[in-house]
Formats: sequence, structure tokens, C-alpha cells
Amino acid sequence: MERGGDQARRLVDAVRVRDAATVLHLDADAFFAAVEQRDKPSLRGKPVLVGGVGGRGVVSTASYEARRAGARSAMPMARARRLCPAAAVLVPRFAAYAAYSQVIMDVLRELTPAVEPLSIDEAFADLALAPGGTPEPEDAAAQLQARVAELTGLTVSVGVGRSKLVAKIASDLRKPGGVVVVRPEDEDDVLLPLDVRTVPGVGPATQGALERLGVRTVADLRRQPLDTLTMTLGEAHGTGLYLMSRGLDDRPVVTTTERKSAGAERTFAVDLRGRDVVLSAVDDVVDEALQRLERHGGAARTVVAKVRYADFSTVTRSVTFPHPTAADADLRDAARRAVLAAGVVEPVRLLGVAFHALSPHAQLALDLDAHLFDAPRRAVVGEHDHVSGRLADDWATVPGDGDAVDGDGDGEADDATTSGPALPDGTSVPGVDDVVAALVEDDARLVGAEKAVVGRPLGGSQVGRPLEESNARPGLDVEHATLGRGWVVHVRGREATVRFETALTPPARSRVLDLDEDPLVLVEPVGVTPPSQVPPALRDDA
Repeated sequence: MERGGDQARRLVDAVRVRDAATVLHLDADAFFAAVEQRDKPSLRGKPVLVGGVGGRGVVSTASYEARRAGARSAMPMARARRLCPAAAVLVPRFAAYAAYSQVIMDVLRELTPAVEPLSIDEAFADLALAPGGTPEPEDAAAQLQARVAELTGLTVSVGVGRSKLVAKIASDLRKPGGVVVVRPEDEDDVLLPLDVRTVPGVGPATQGALERLGVRTVADLRRQPLDTLTMTLGEAHGTGLYLMSRGLDDRPVVTTTERKSAGAERTFAVDLRGRDVVLSAVDDVVDEALQRLERHGGAARTVVAKVRYADFSTVTRSVTFPHPTAADADLRDAARRAVLAAGVVEPVRLLGVAFHALSPHAQLALDLDAHLFDAPRRAVVGEHDHVSGRLADDWATVPGDGDAVDGDGDGEADDATTSGPALPDGTSVPGVDDVVAALVEDDARLVGAEKAVVGRPLGGSQVGRPLEESNARPGLDVEHATLGRGWVVHVRGREATVRFETALTPPARSRVLDLDEDPLVLVEPVGVTPPSQVPPALRDDA
């Protein structure tokens, strides 16, 4: 039997990392909140919370002003509001974020064609494939930040290293608006003092297991033998952390647009209790997940269920078929089995279903082979950790952990008069490609926050419809026949409070209108307004 030390050396020697810092990670700072502050001048410099506004709403993004009061992403909105009562609370605006995201991704592609979007507000880029040769990382980062600021008025943080792991960690070290370049010879100085929670894959459960080993920093993690980590955390997870503690990550920047998952999740206004109630709710979530699956492949081999309990503990379980299937009944049955395998003895706050290993082709079997496909086989699964509110392993409603997304980034741009792909709220944004639309659709920070209101709260696009109490949400864009564009503060009965302002106007005060006398219409966001178009007297640097 091979000794542990020999196995570890073989493992380390098998990883081929770059010899220069050429992997760049860009992360837009407090993206959703920053877009809201950009489009709503009266909120600049003020605390802003973006997320669900219902009793079970969660914070998608907190502005830096709100963070100073203790609010943060993934926190229950009710708690964030108690910590920061002065904050403006706004629902997510899918179309606005898609428009800004498209500009940022296009700026990255000006630098290098090798861009891998991770989510709507972050991406990797391979500087080694830049036209004209590899730029100096500091120069590339400065160019990106200046160009994004020029076109959007937003700030981004940039990390550069010889691997995805190091680049992503680096981008988070000097937020907001920071640049950190970690050259190979400096990796240990940067990584070893960091809290072990900085390492991707170390969530609450893993952190607890590591603390029992005396591991609190990356340096502590590196001192652990491979055998200890695999026995404590399992073969795959232990091996991965052993390598990451050494900065060893040879994953390439992947520009493929193949989608790997499709799913849906729902937070409930009241905790679900009892097996029958939970299974009925699962069917509703599966219905939406199946709609996405139909758009993105049609068949799947693995079904993953996520169950979050009232105490916020989360468990995932999966069921895997021998071959991909597109049969609704089989997929629905697998989702039910996975949920039951997770256990539903405690009150359930959230349910999610995701289909993985997508395929355009389902397995067709003759009757004589039907017994081979009577029931899916159950995969070996366990309770998974979360990383920054996202599951580290096989939950993928957010393509933020290496998952690619669908769309063809190499095709010609659509004509400017053509509507863009449909977003989750039913709107479309001209100029937004399928990749960015998919990022919006799958971002659990957006979809989860919206569903925490009342399912999909507006029931599809409300653009063009009169504003009413039933379809009003704080932050949505509206237009008045003479007063122009503004955004909803709140609506009570037939009385609407609105601020009439845009990125091109001075900050506005709230105005109260009688909707019978002064009707308002819900409209799509105006899009990205470059700072150069803002009147000089209104610019931030004026």
C-alpha cells in the first residue's frame, strides 16, 4: 500500500500550474446596490439593500454604507433592516443588472477573448491569450478599472495570480476598487496568513471539522497531512483543500458556453410542516425547474434537491439515472425522492431542485430493456457546505463555481432594434446576449430574493402596465406623462410615492401622486448611462 507521504507528493507533482500571474478575476463591487445608486442619484452615499421585501426576503446585496451598519448579503432582510433602519430597500431589477453586466463583460473581452463569466458580476480572464502578447497584470487591471468606470461609473476589484484560486482570493483582499497582483514567489506571503474560510469550499460544516483539528488559517491547513484531511472531510474534499492550501489549481479559463445545470428554488412565507405539504411544494418547484430544463437541454441525468430548514441549516441530496432522461414523471419522482432522503422532519423554509448533467438527448429504451430503467439509482451524497451563500459542490442555480452558461459569445451582435433574450421577470434588454441573460436567470441572489416576496411576484413582465398597489415594488421604474421617469418608493391604495430622477438628473425628493389623477406606467430601465453623458454639474467629480 502506498504511504501517505508518497501519495501526497504524487498528487502535488501531478498539478501543473502556470509560472506567471496571468489569470485575472474581476468582481464588481456591491454590484446590484451600486447599479441602483448609479441610476437613482438620491441614493448615492446612502445605505441601500437589494433583495426580497416580503417577510421571508433575503438580502441580495448590501451597499458599503449598509455594510458599515452590519448588513450583508444572504442575511434575512428583516434583520438587515433592524441593523440599518435608514436603508432604502429595493427589489432586484433584472434588466438593469443585465445591461451593466453586458458592458463589463464586453470590456473584459476587449482585453482578451478568453473570458469565463462566473456570475452576472464576476468573471475570469486569461491574460496569456491577449492579442499582441501578455500584458503586465498591473497595467491590465488599471485598464479594466478605468474602462469600466468610463462606461458605467461603477468600480470593480481585480485580482491576478497564476491560478483561478489565487486570482479570486486576491480580488477580495482590497475591496472596493482594489487591485492585488500575486506573483508566484509571493503566494505564500499572501495565502498563509488568511483565515481558512477564505479558501473556496470551506463553509460552516467544513470549518467546524477543521477547527476540531486546530485549523484556523491557511497555514494551519497546509500543515495537515493528506490522510488527515481525507479521513476528516472525504476523499474529494480533503484532497481539494490539500492542494488549494498550497495554491495548486490548474483549472483553465473556460470559454465554452455549454450549460451544465438548470433549476429553481423557492423560499416560503410560512415554514412547511409535514411530508405531504413538503412534497406538494416540491411539485411546484419542479414545474419551474422543468421549464428551464426544456429551454436548456431537455434531458438530465442527475436531480439535486436542496432543503433549508427554519434554523437555516441546509442539506442537499441527489438521485442519478443510468442515462439522461427527459421524462417529466421520472424527473419529478427523483426530485421527491431526493427531498425525502434529505429528511423533512423539521420545518422547511426553502426548497430547491436542480437538474445536472444536461443533454439534448434522452435515453430511449425498448420494452425488453425497460426493467433496467424502472428506477433511478441513488448517488452517494452528503450535506454540503456553502461558499458566500452558494453551495460549493453540486447545487448550481448560480454558475459561480466553474459552471459555464449557455449562449454563443462568438456570433455577430444582434441588430440594436432586436429585443434581447427574455429575463426571469419577462423583460428583455436589447444588446444583452444569451450568456448574460443566463447569468441573470440563474443567479440565486436575484431569483431567490424575488421569490421570497410571493413566488415570482409580478407574474411576468409588467412593462407597459399601469402602476397599482398589486404590482408595485420599491425600486421599479415608472414613467409619468409630464413628470417623466422615476422609481417607486411605495404605493398604498391609490396613493403612490415616487422619486422622479435618473442618472441624468439631480437627486429628487419623494412626491406623492394620486394614481387616479396622475397615472403611472411601469417601464423598463433606461439602460447604462456613461458618466460622460451626465451634465458636468451633476458628475461625481464636479
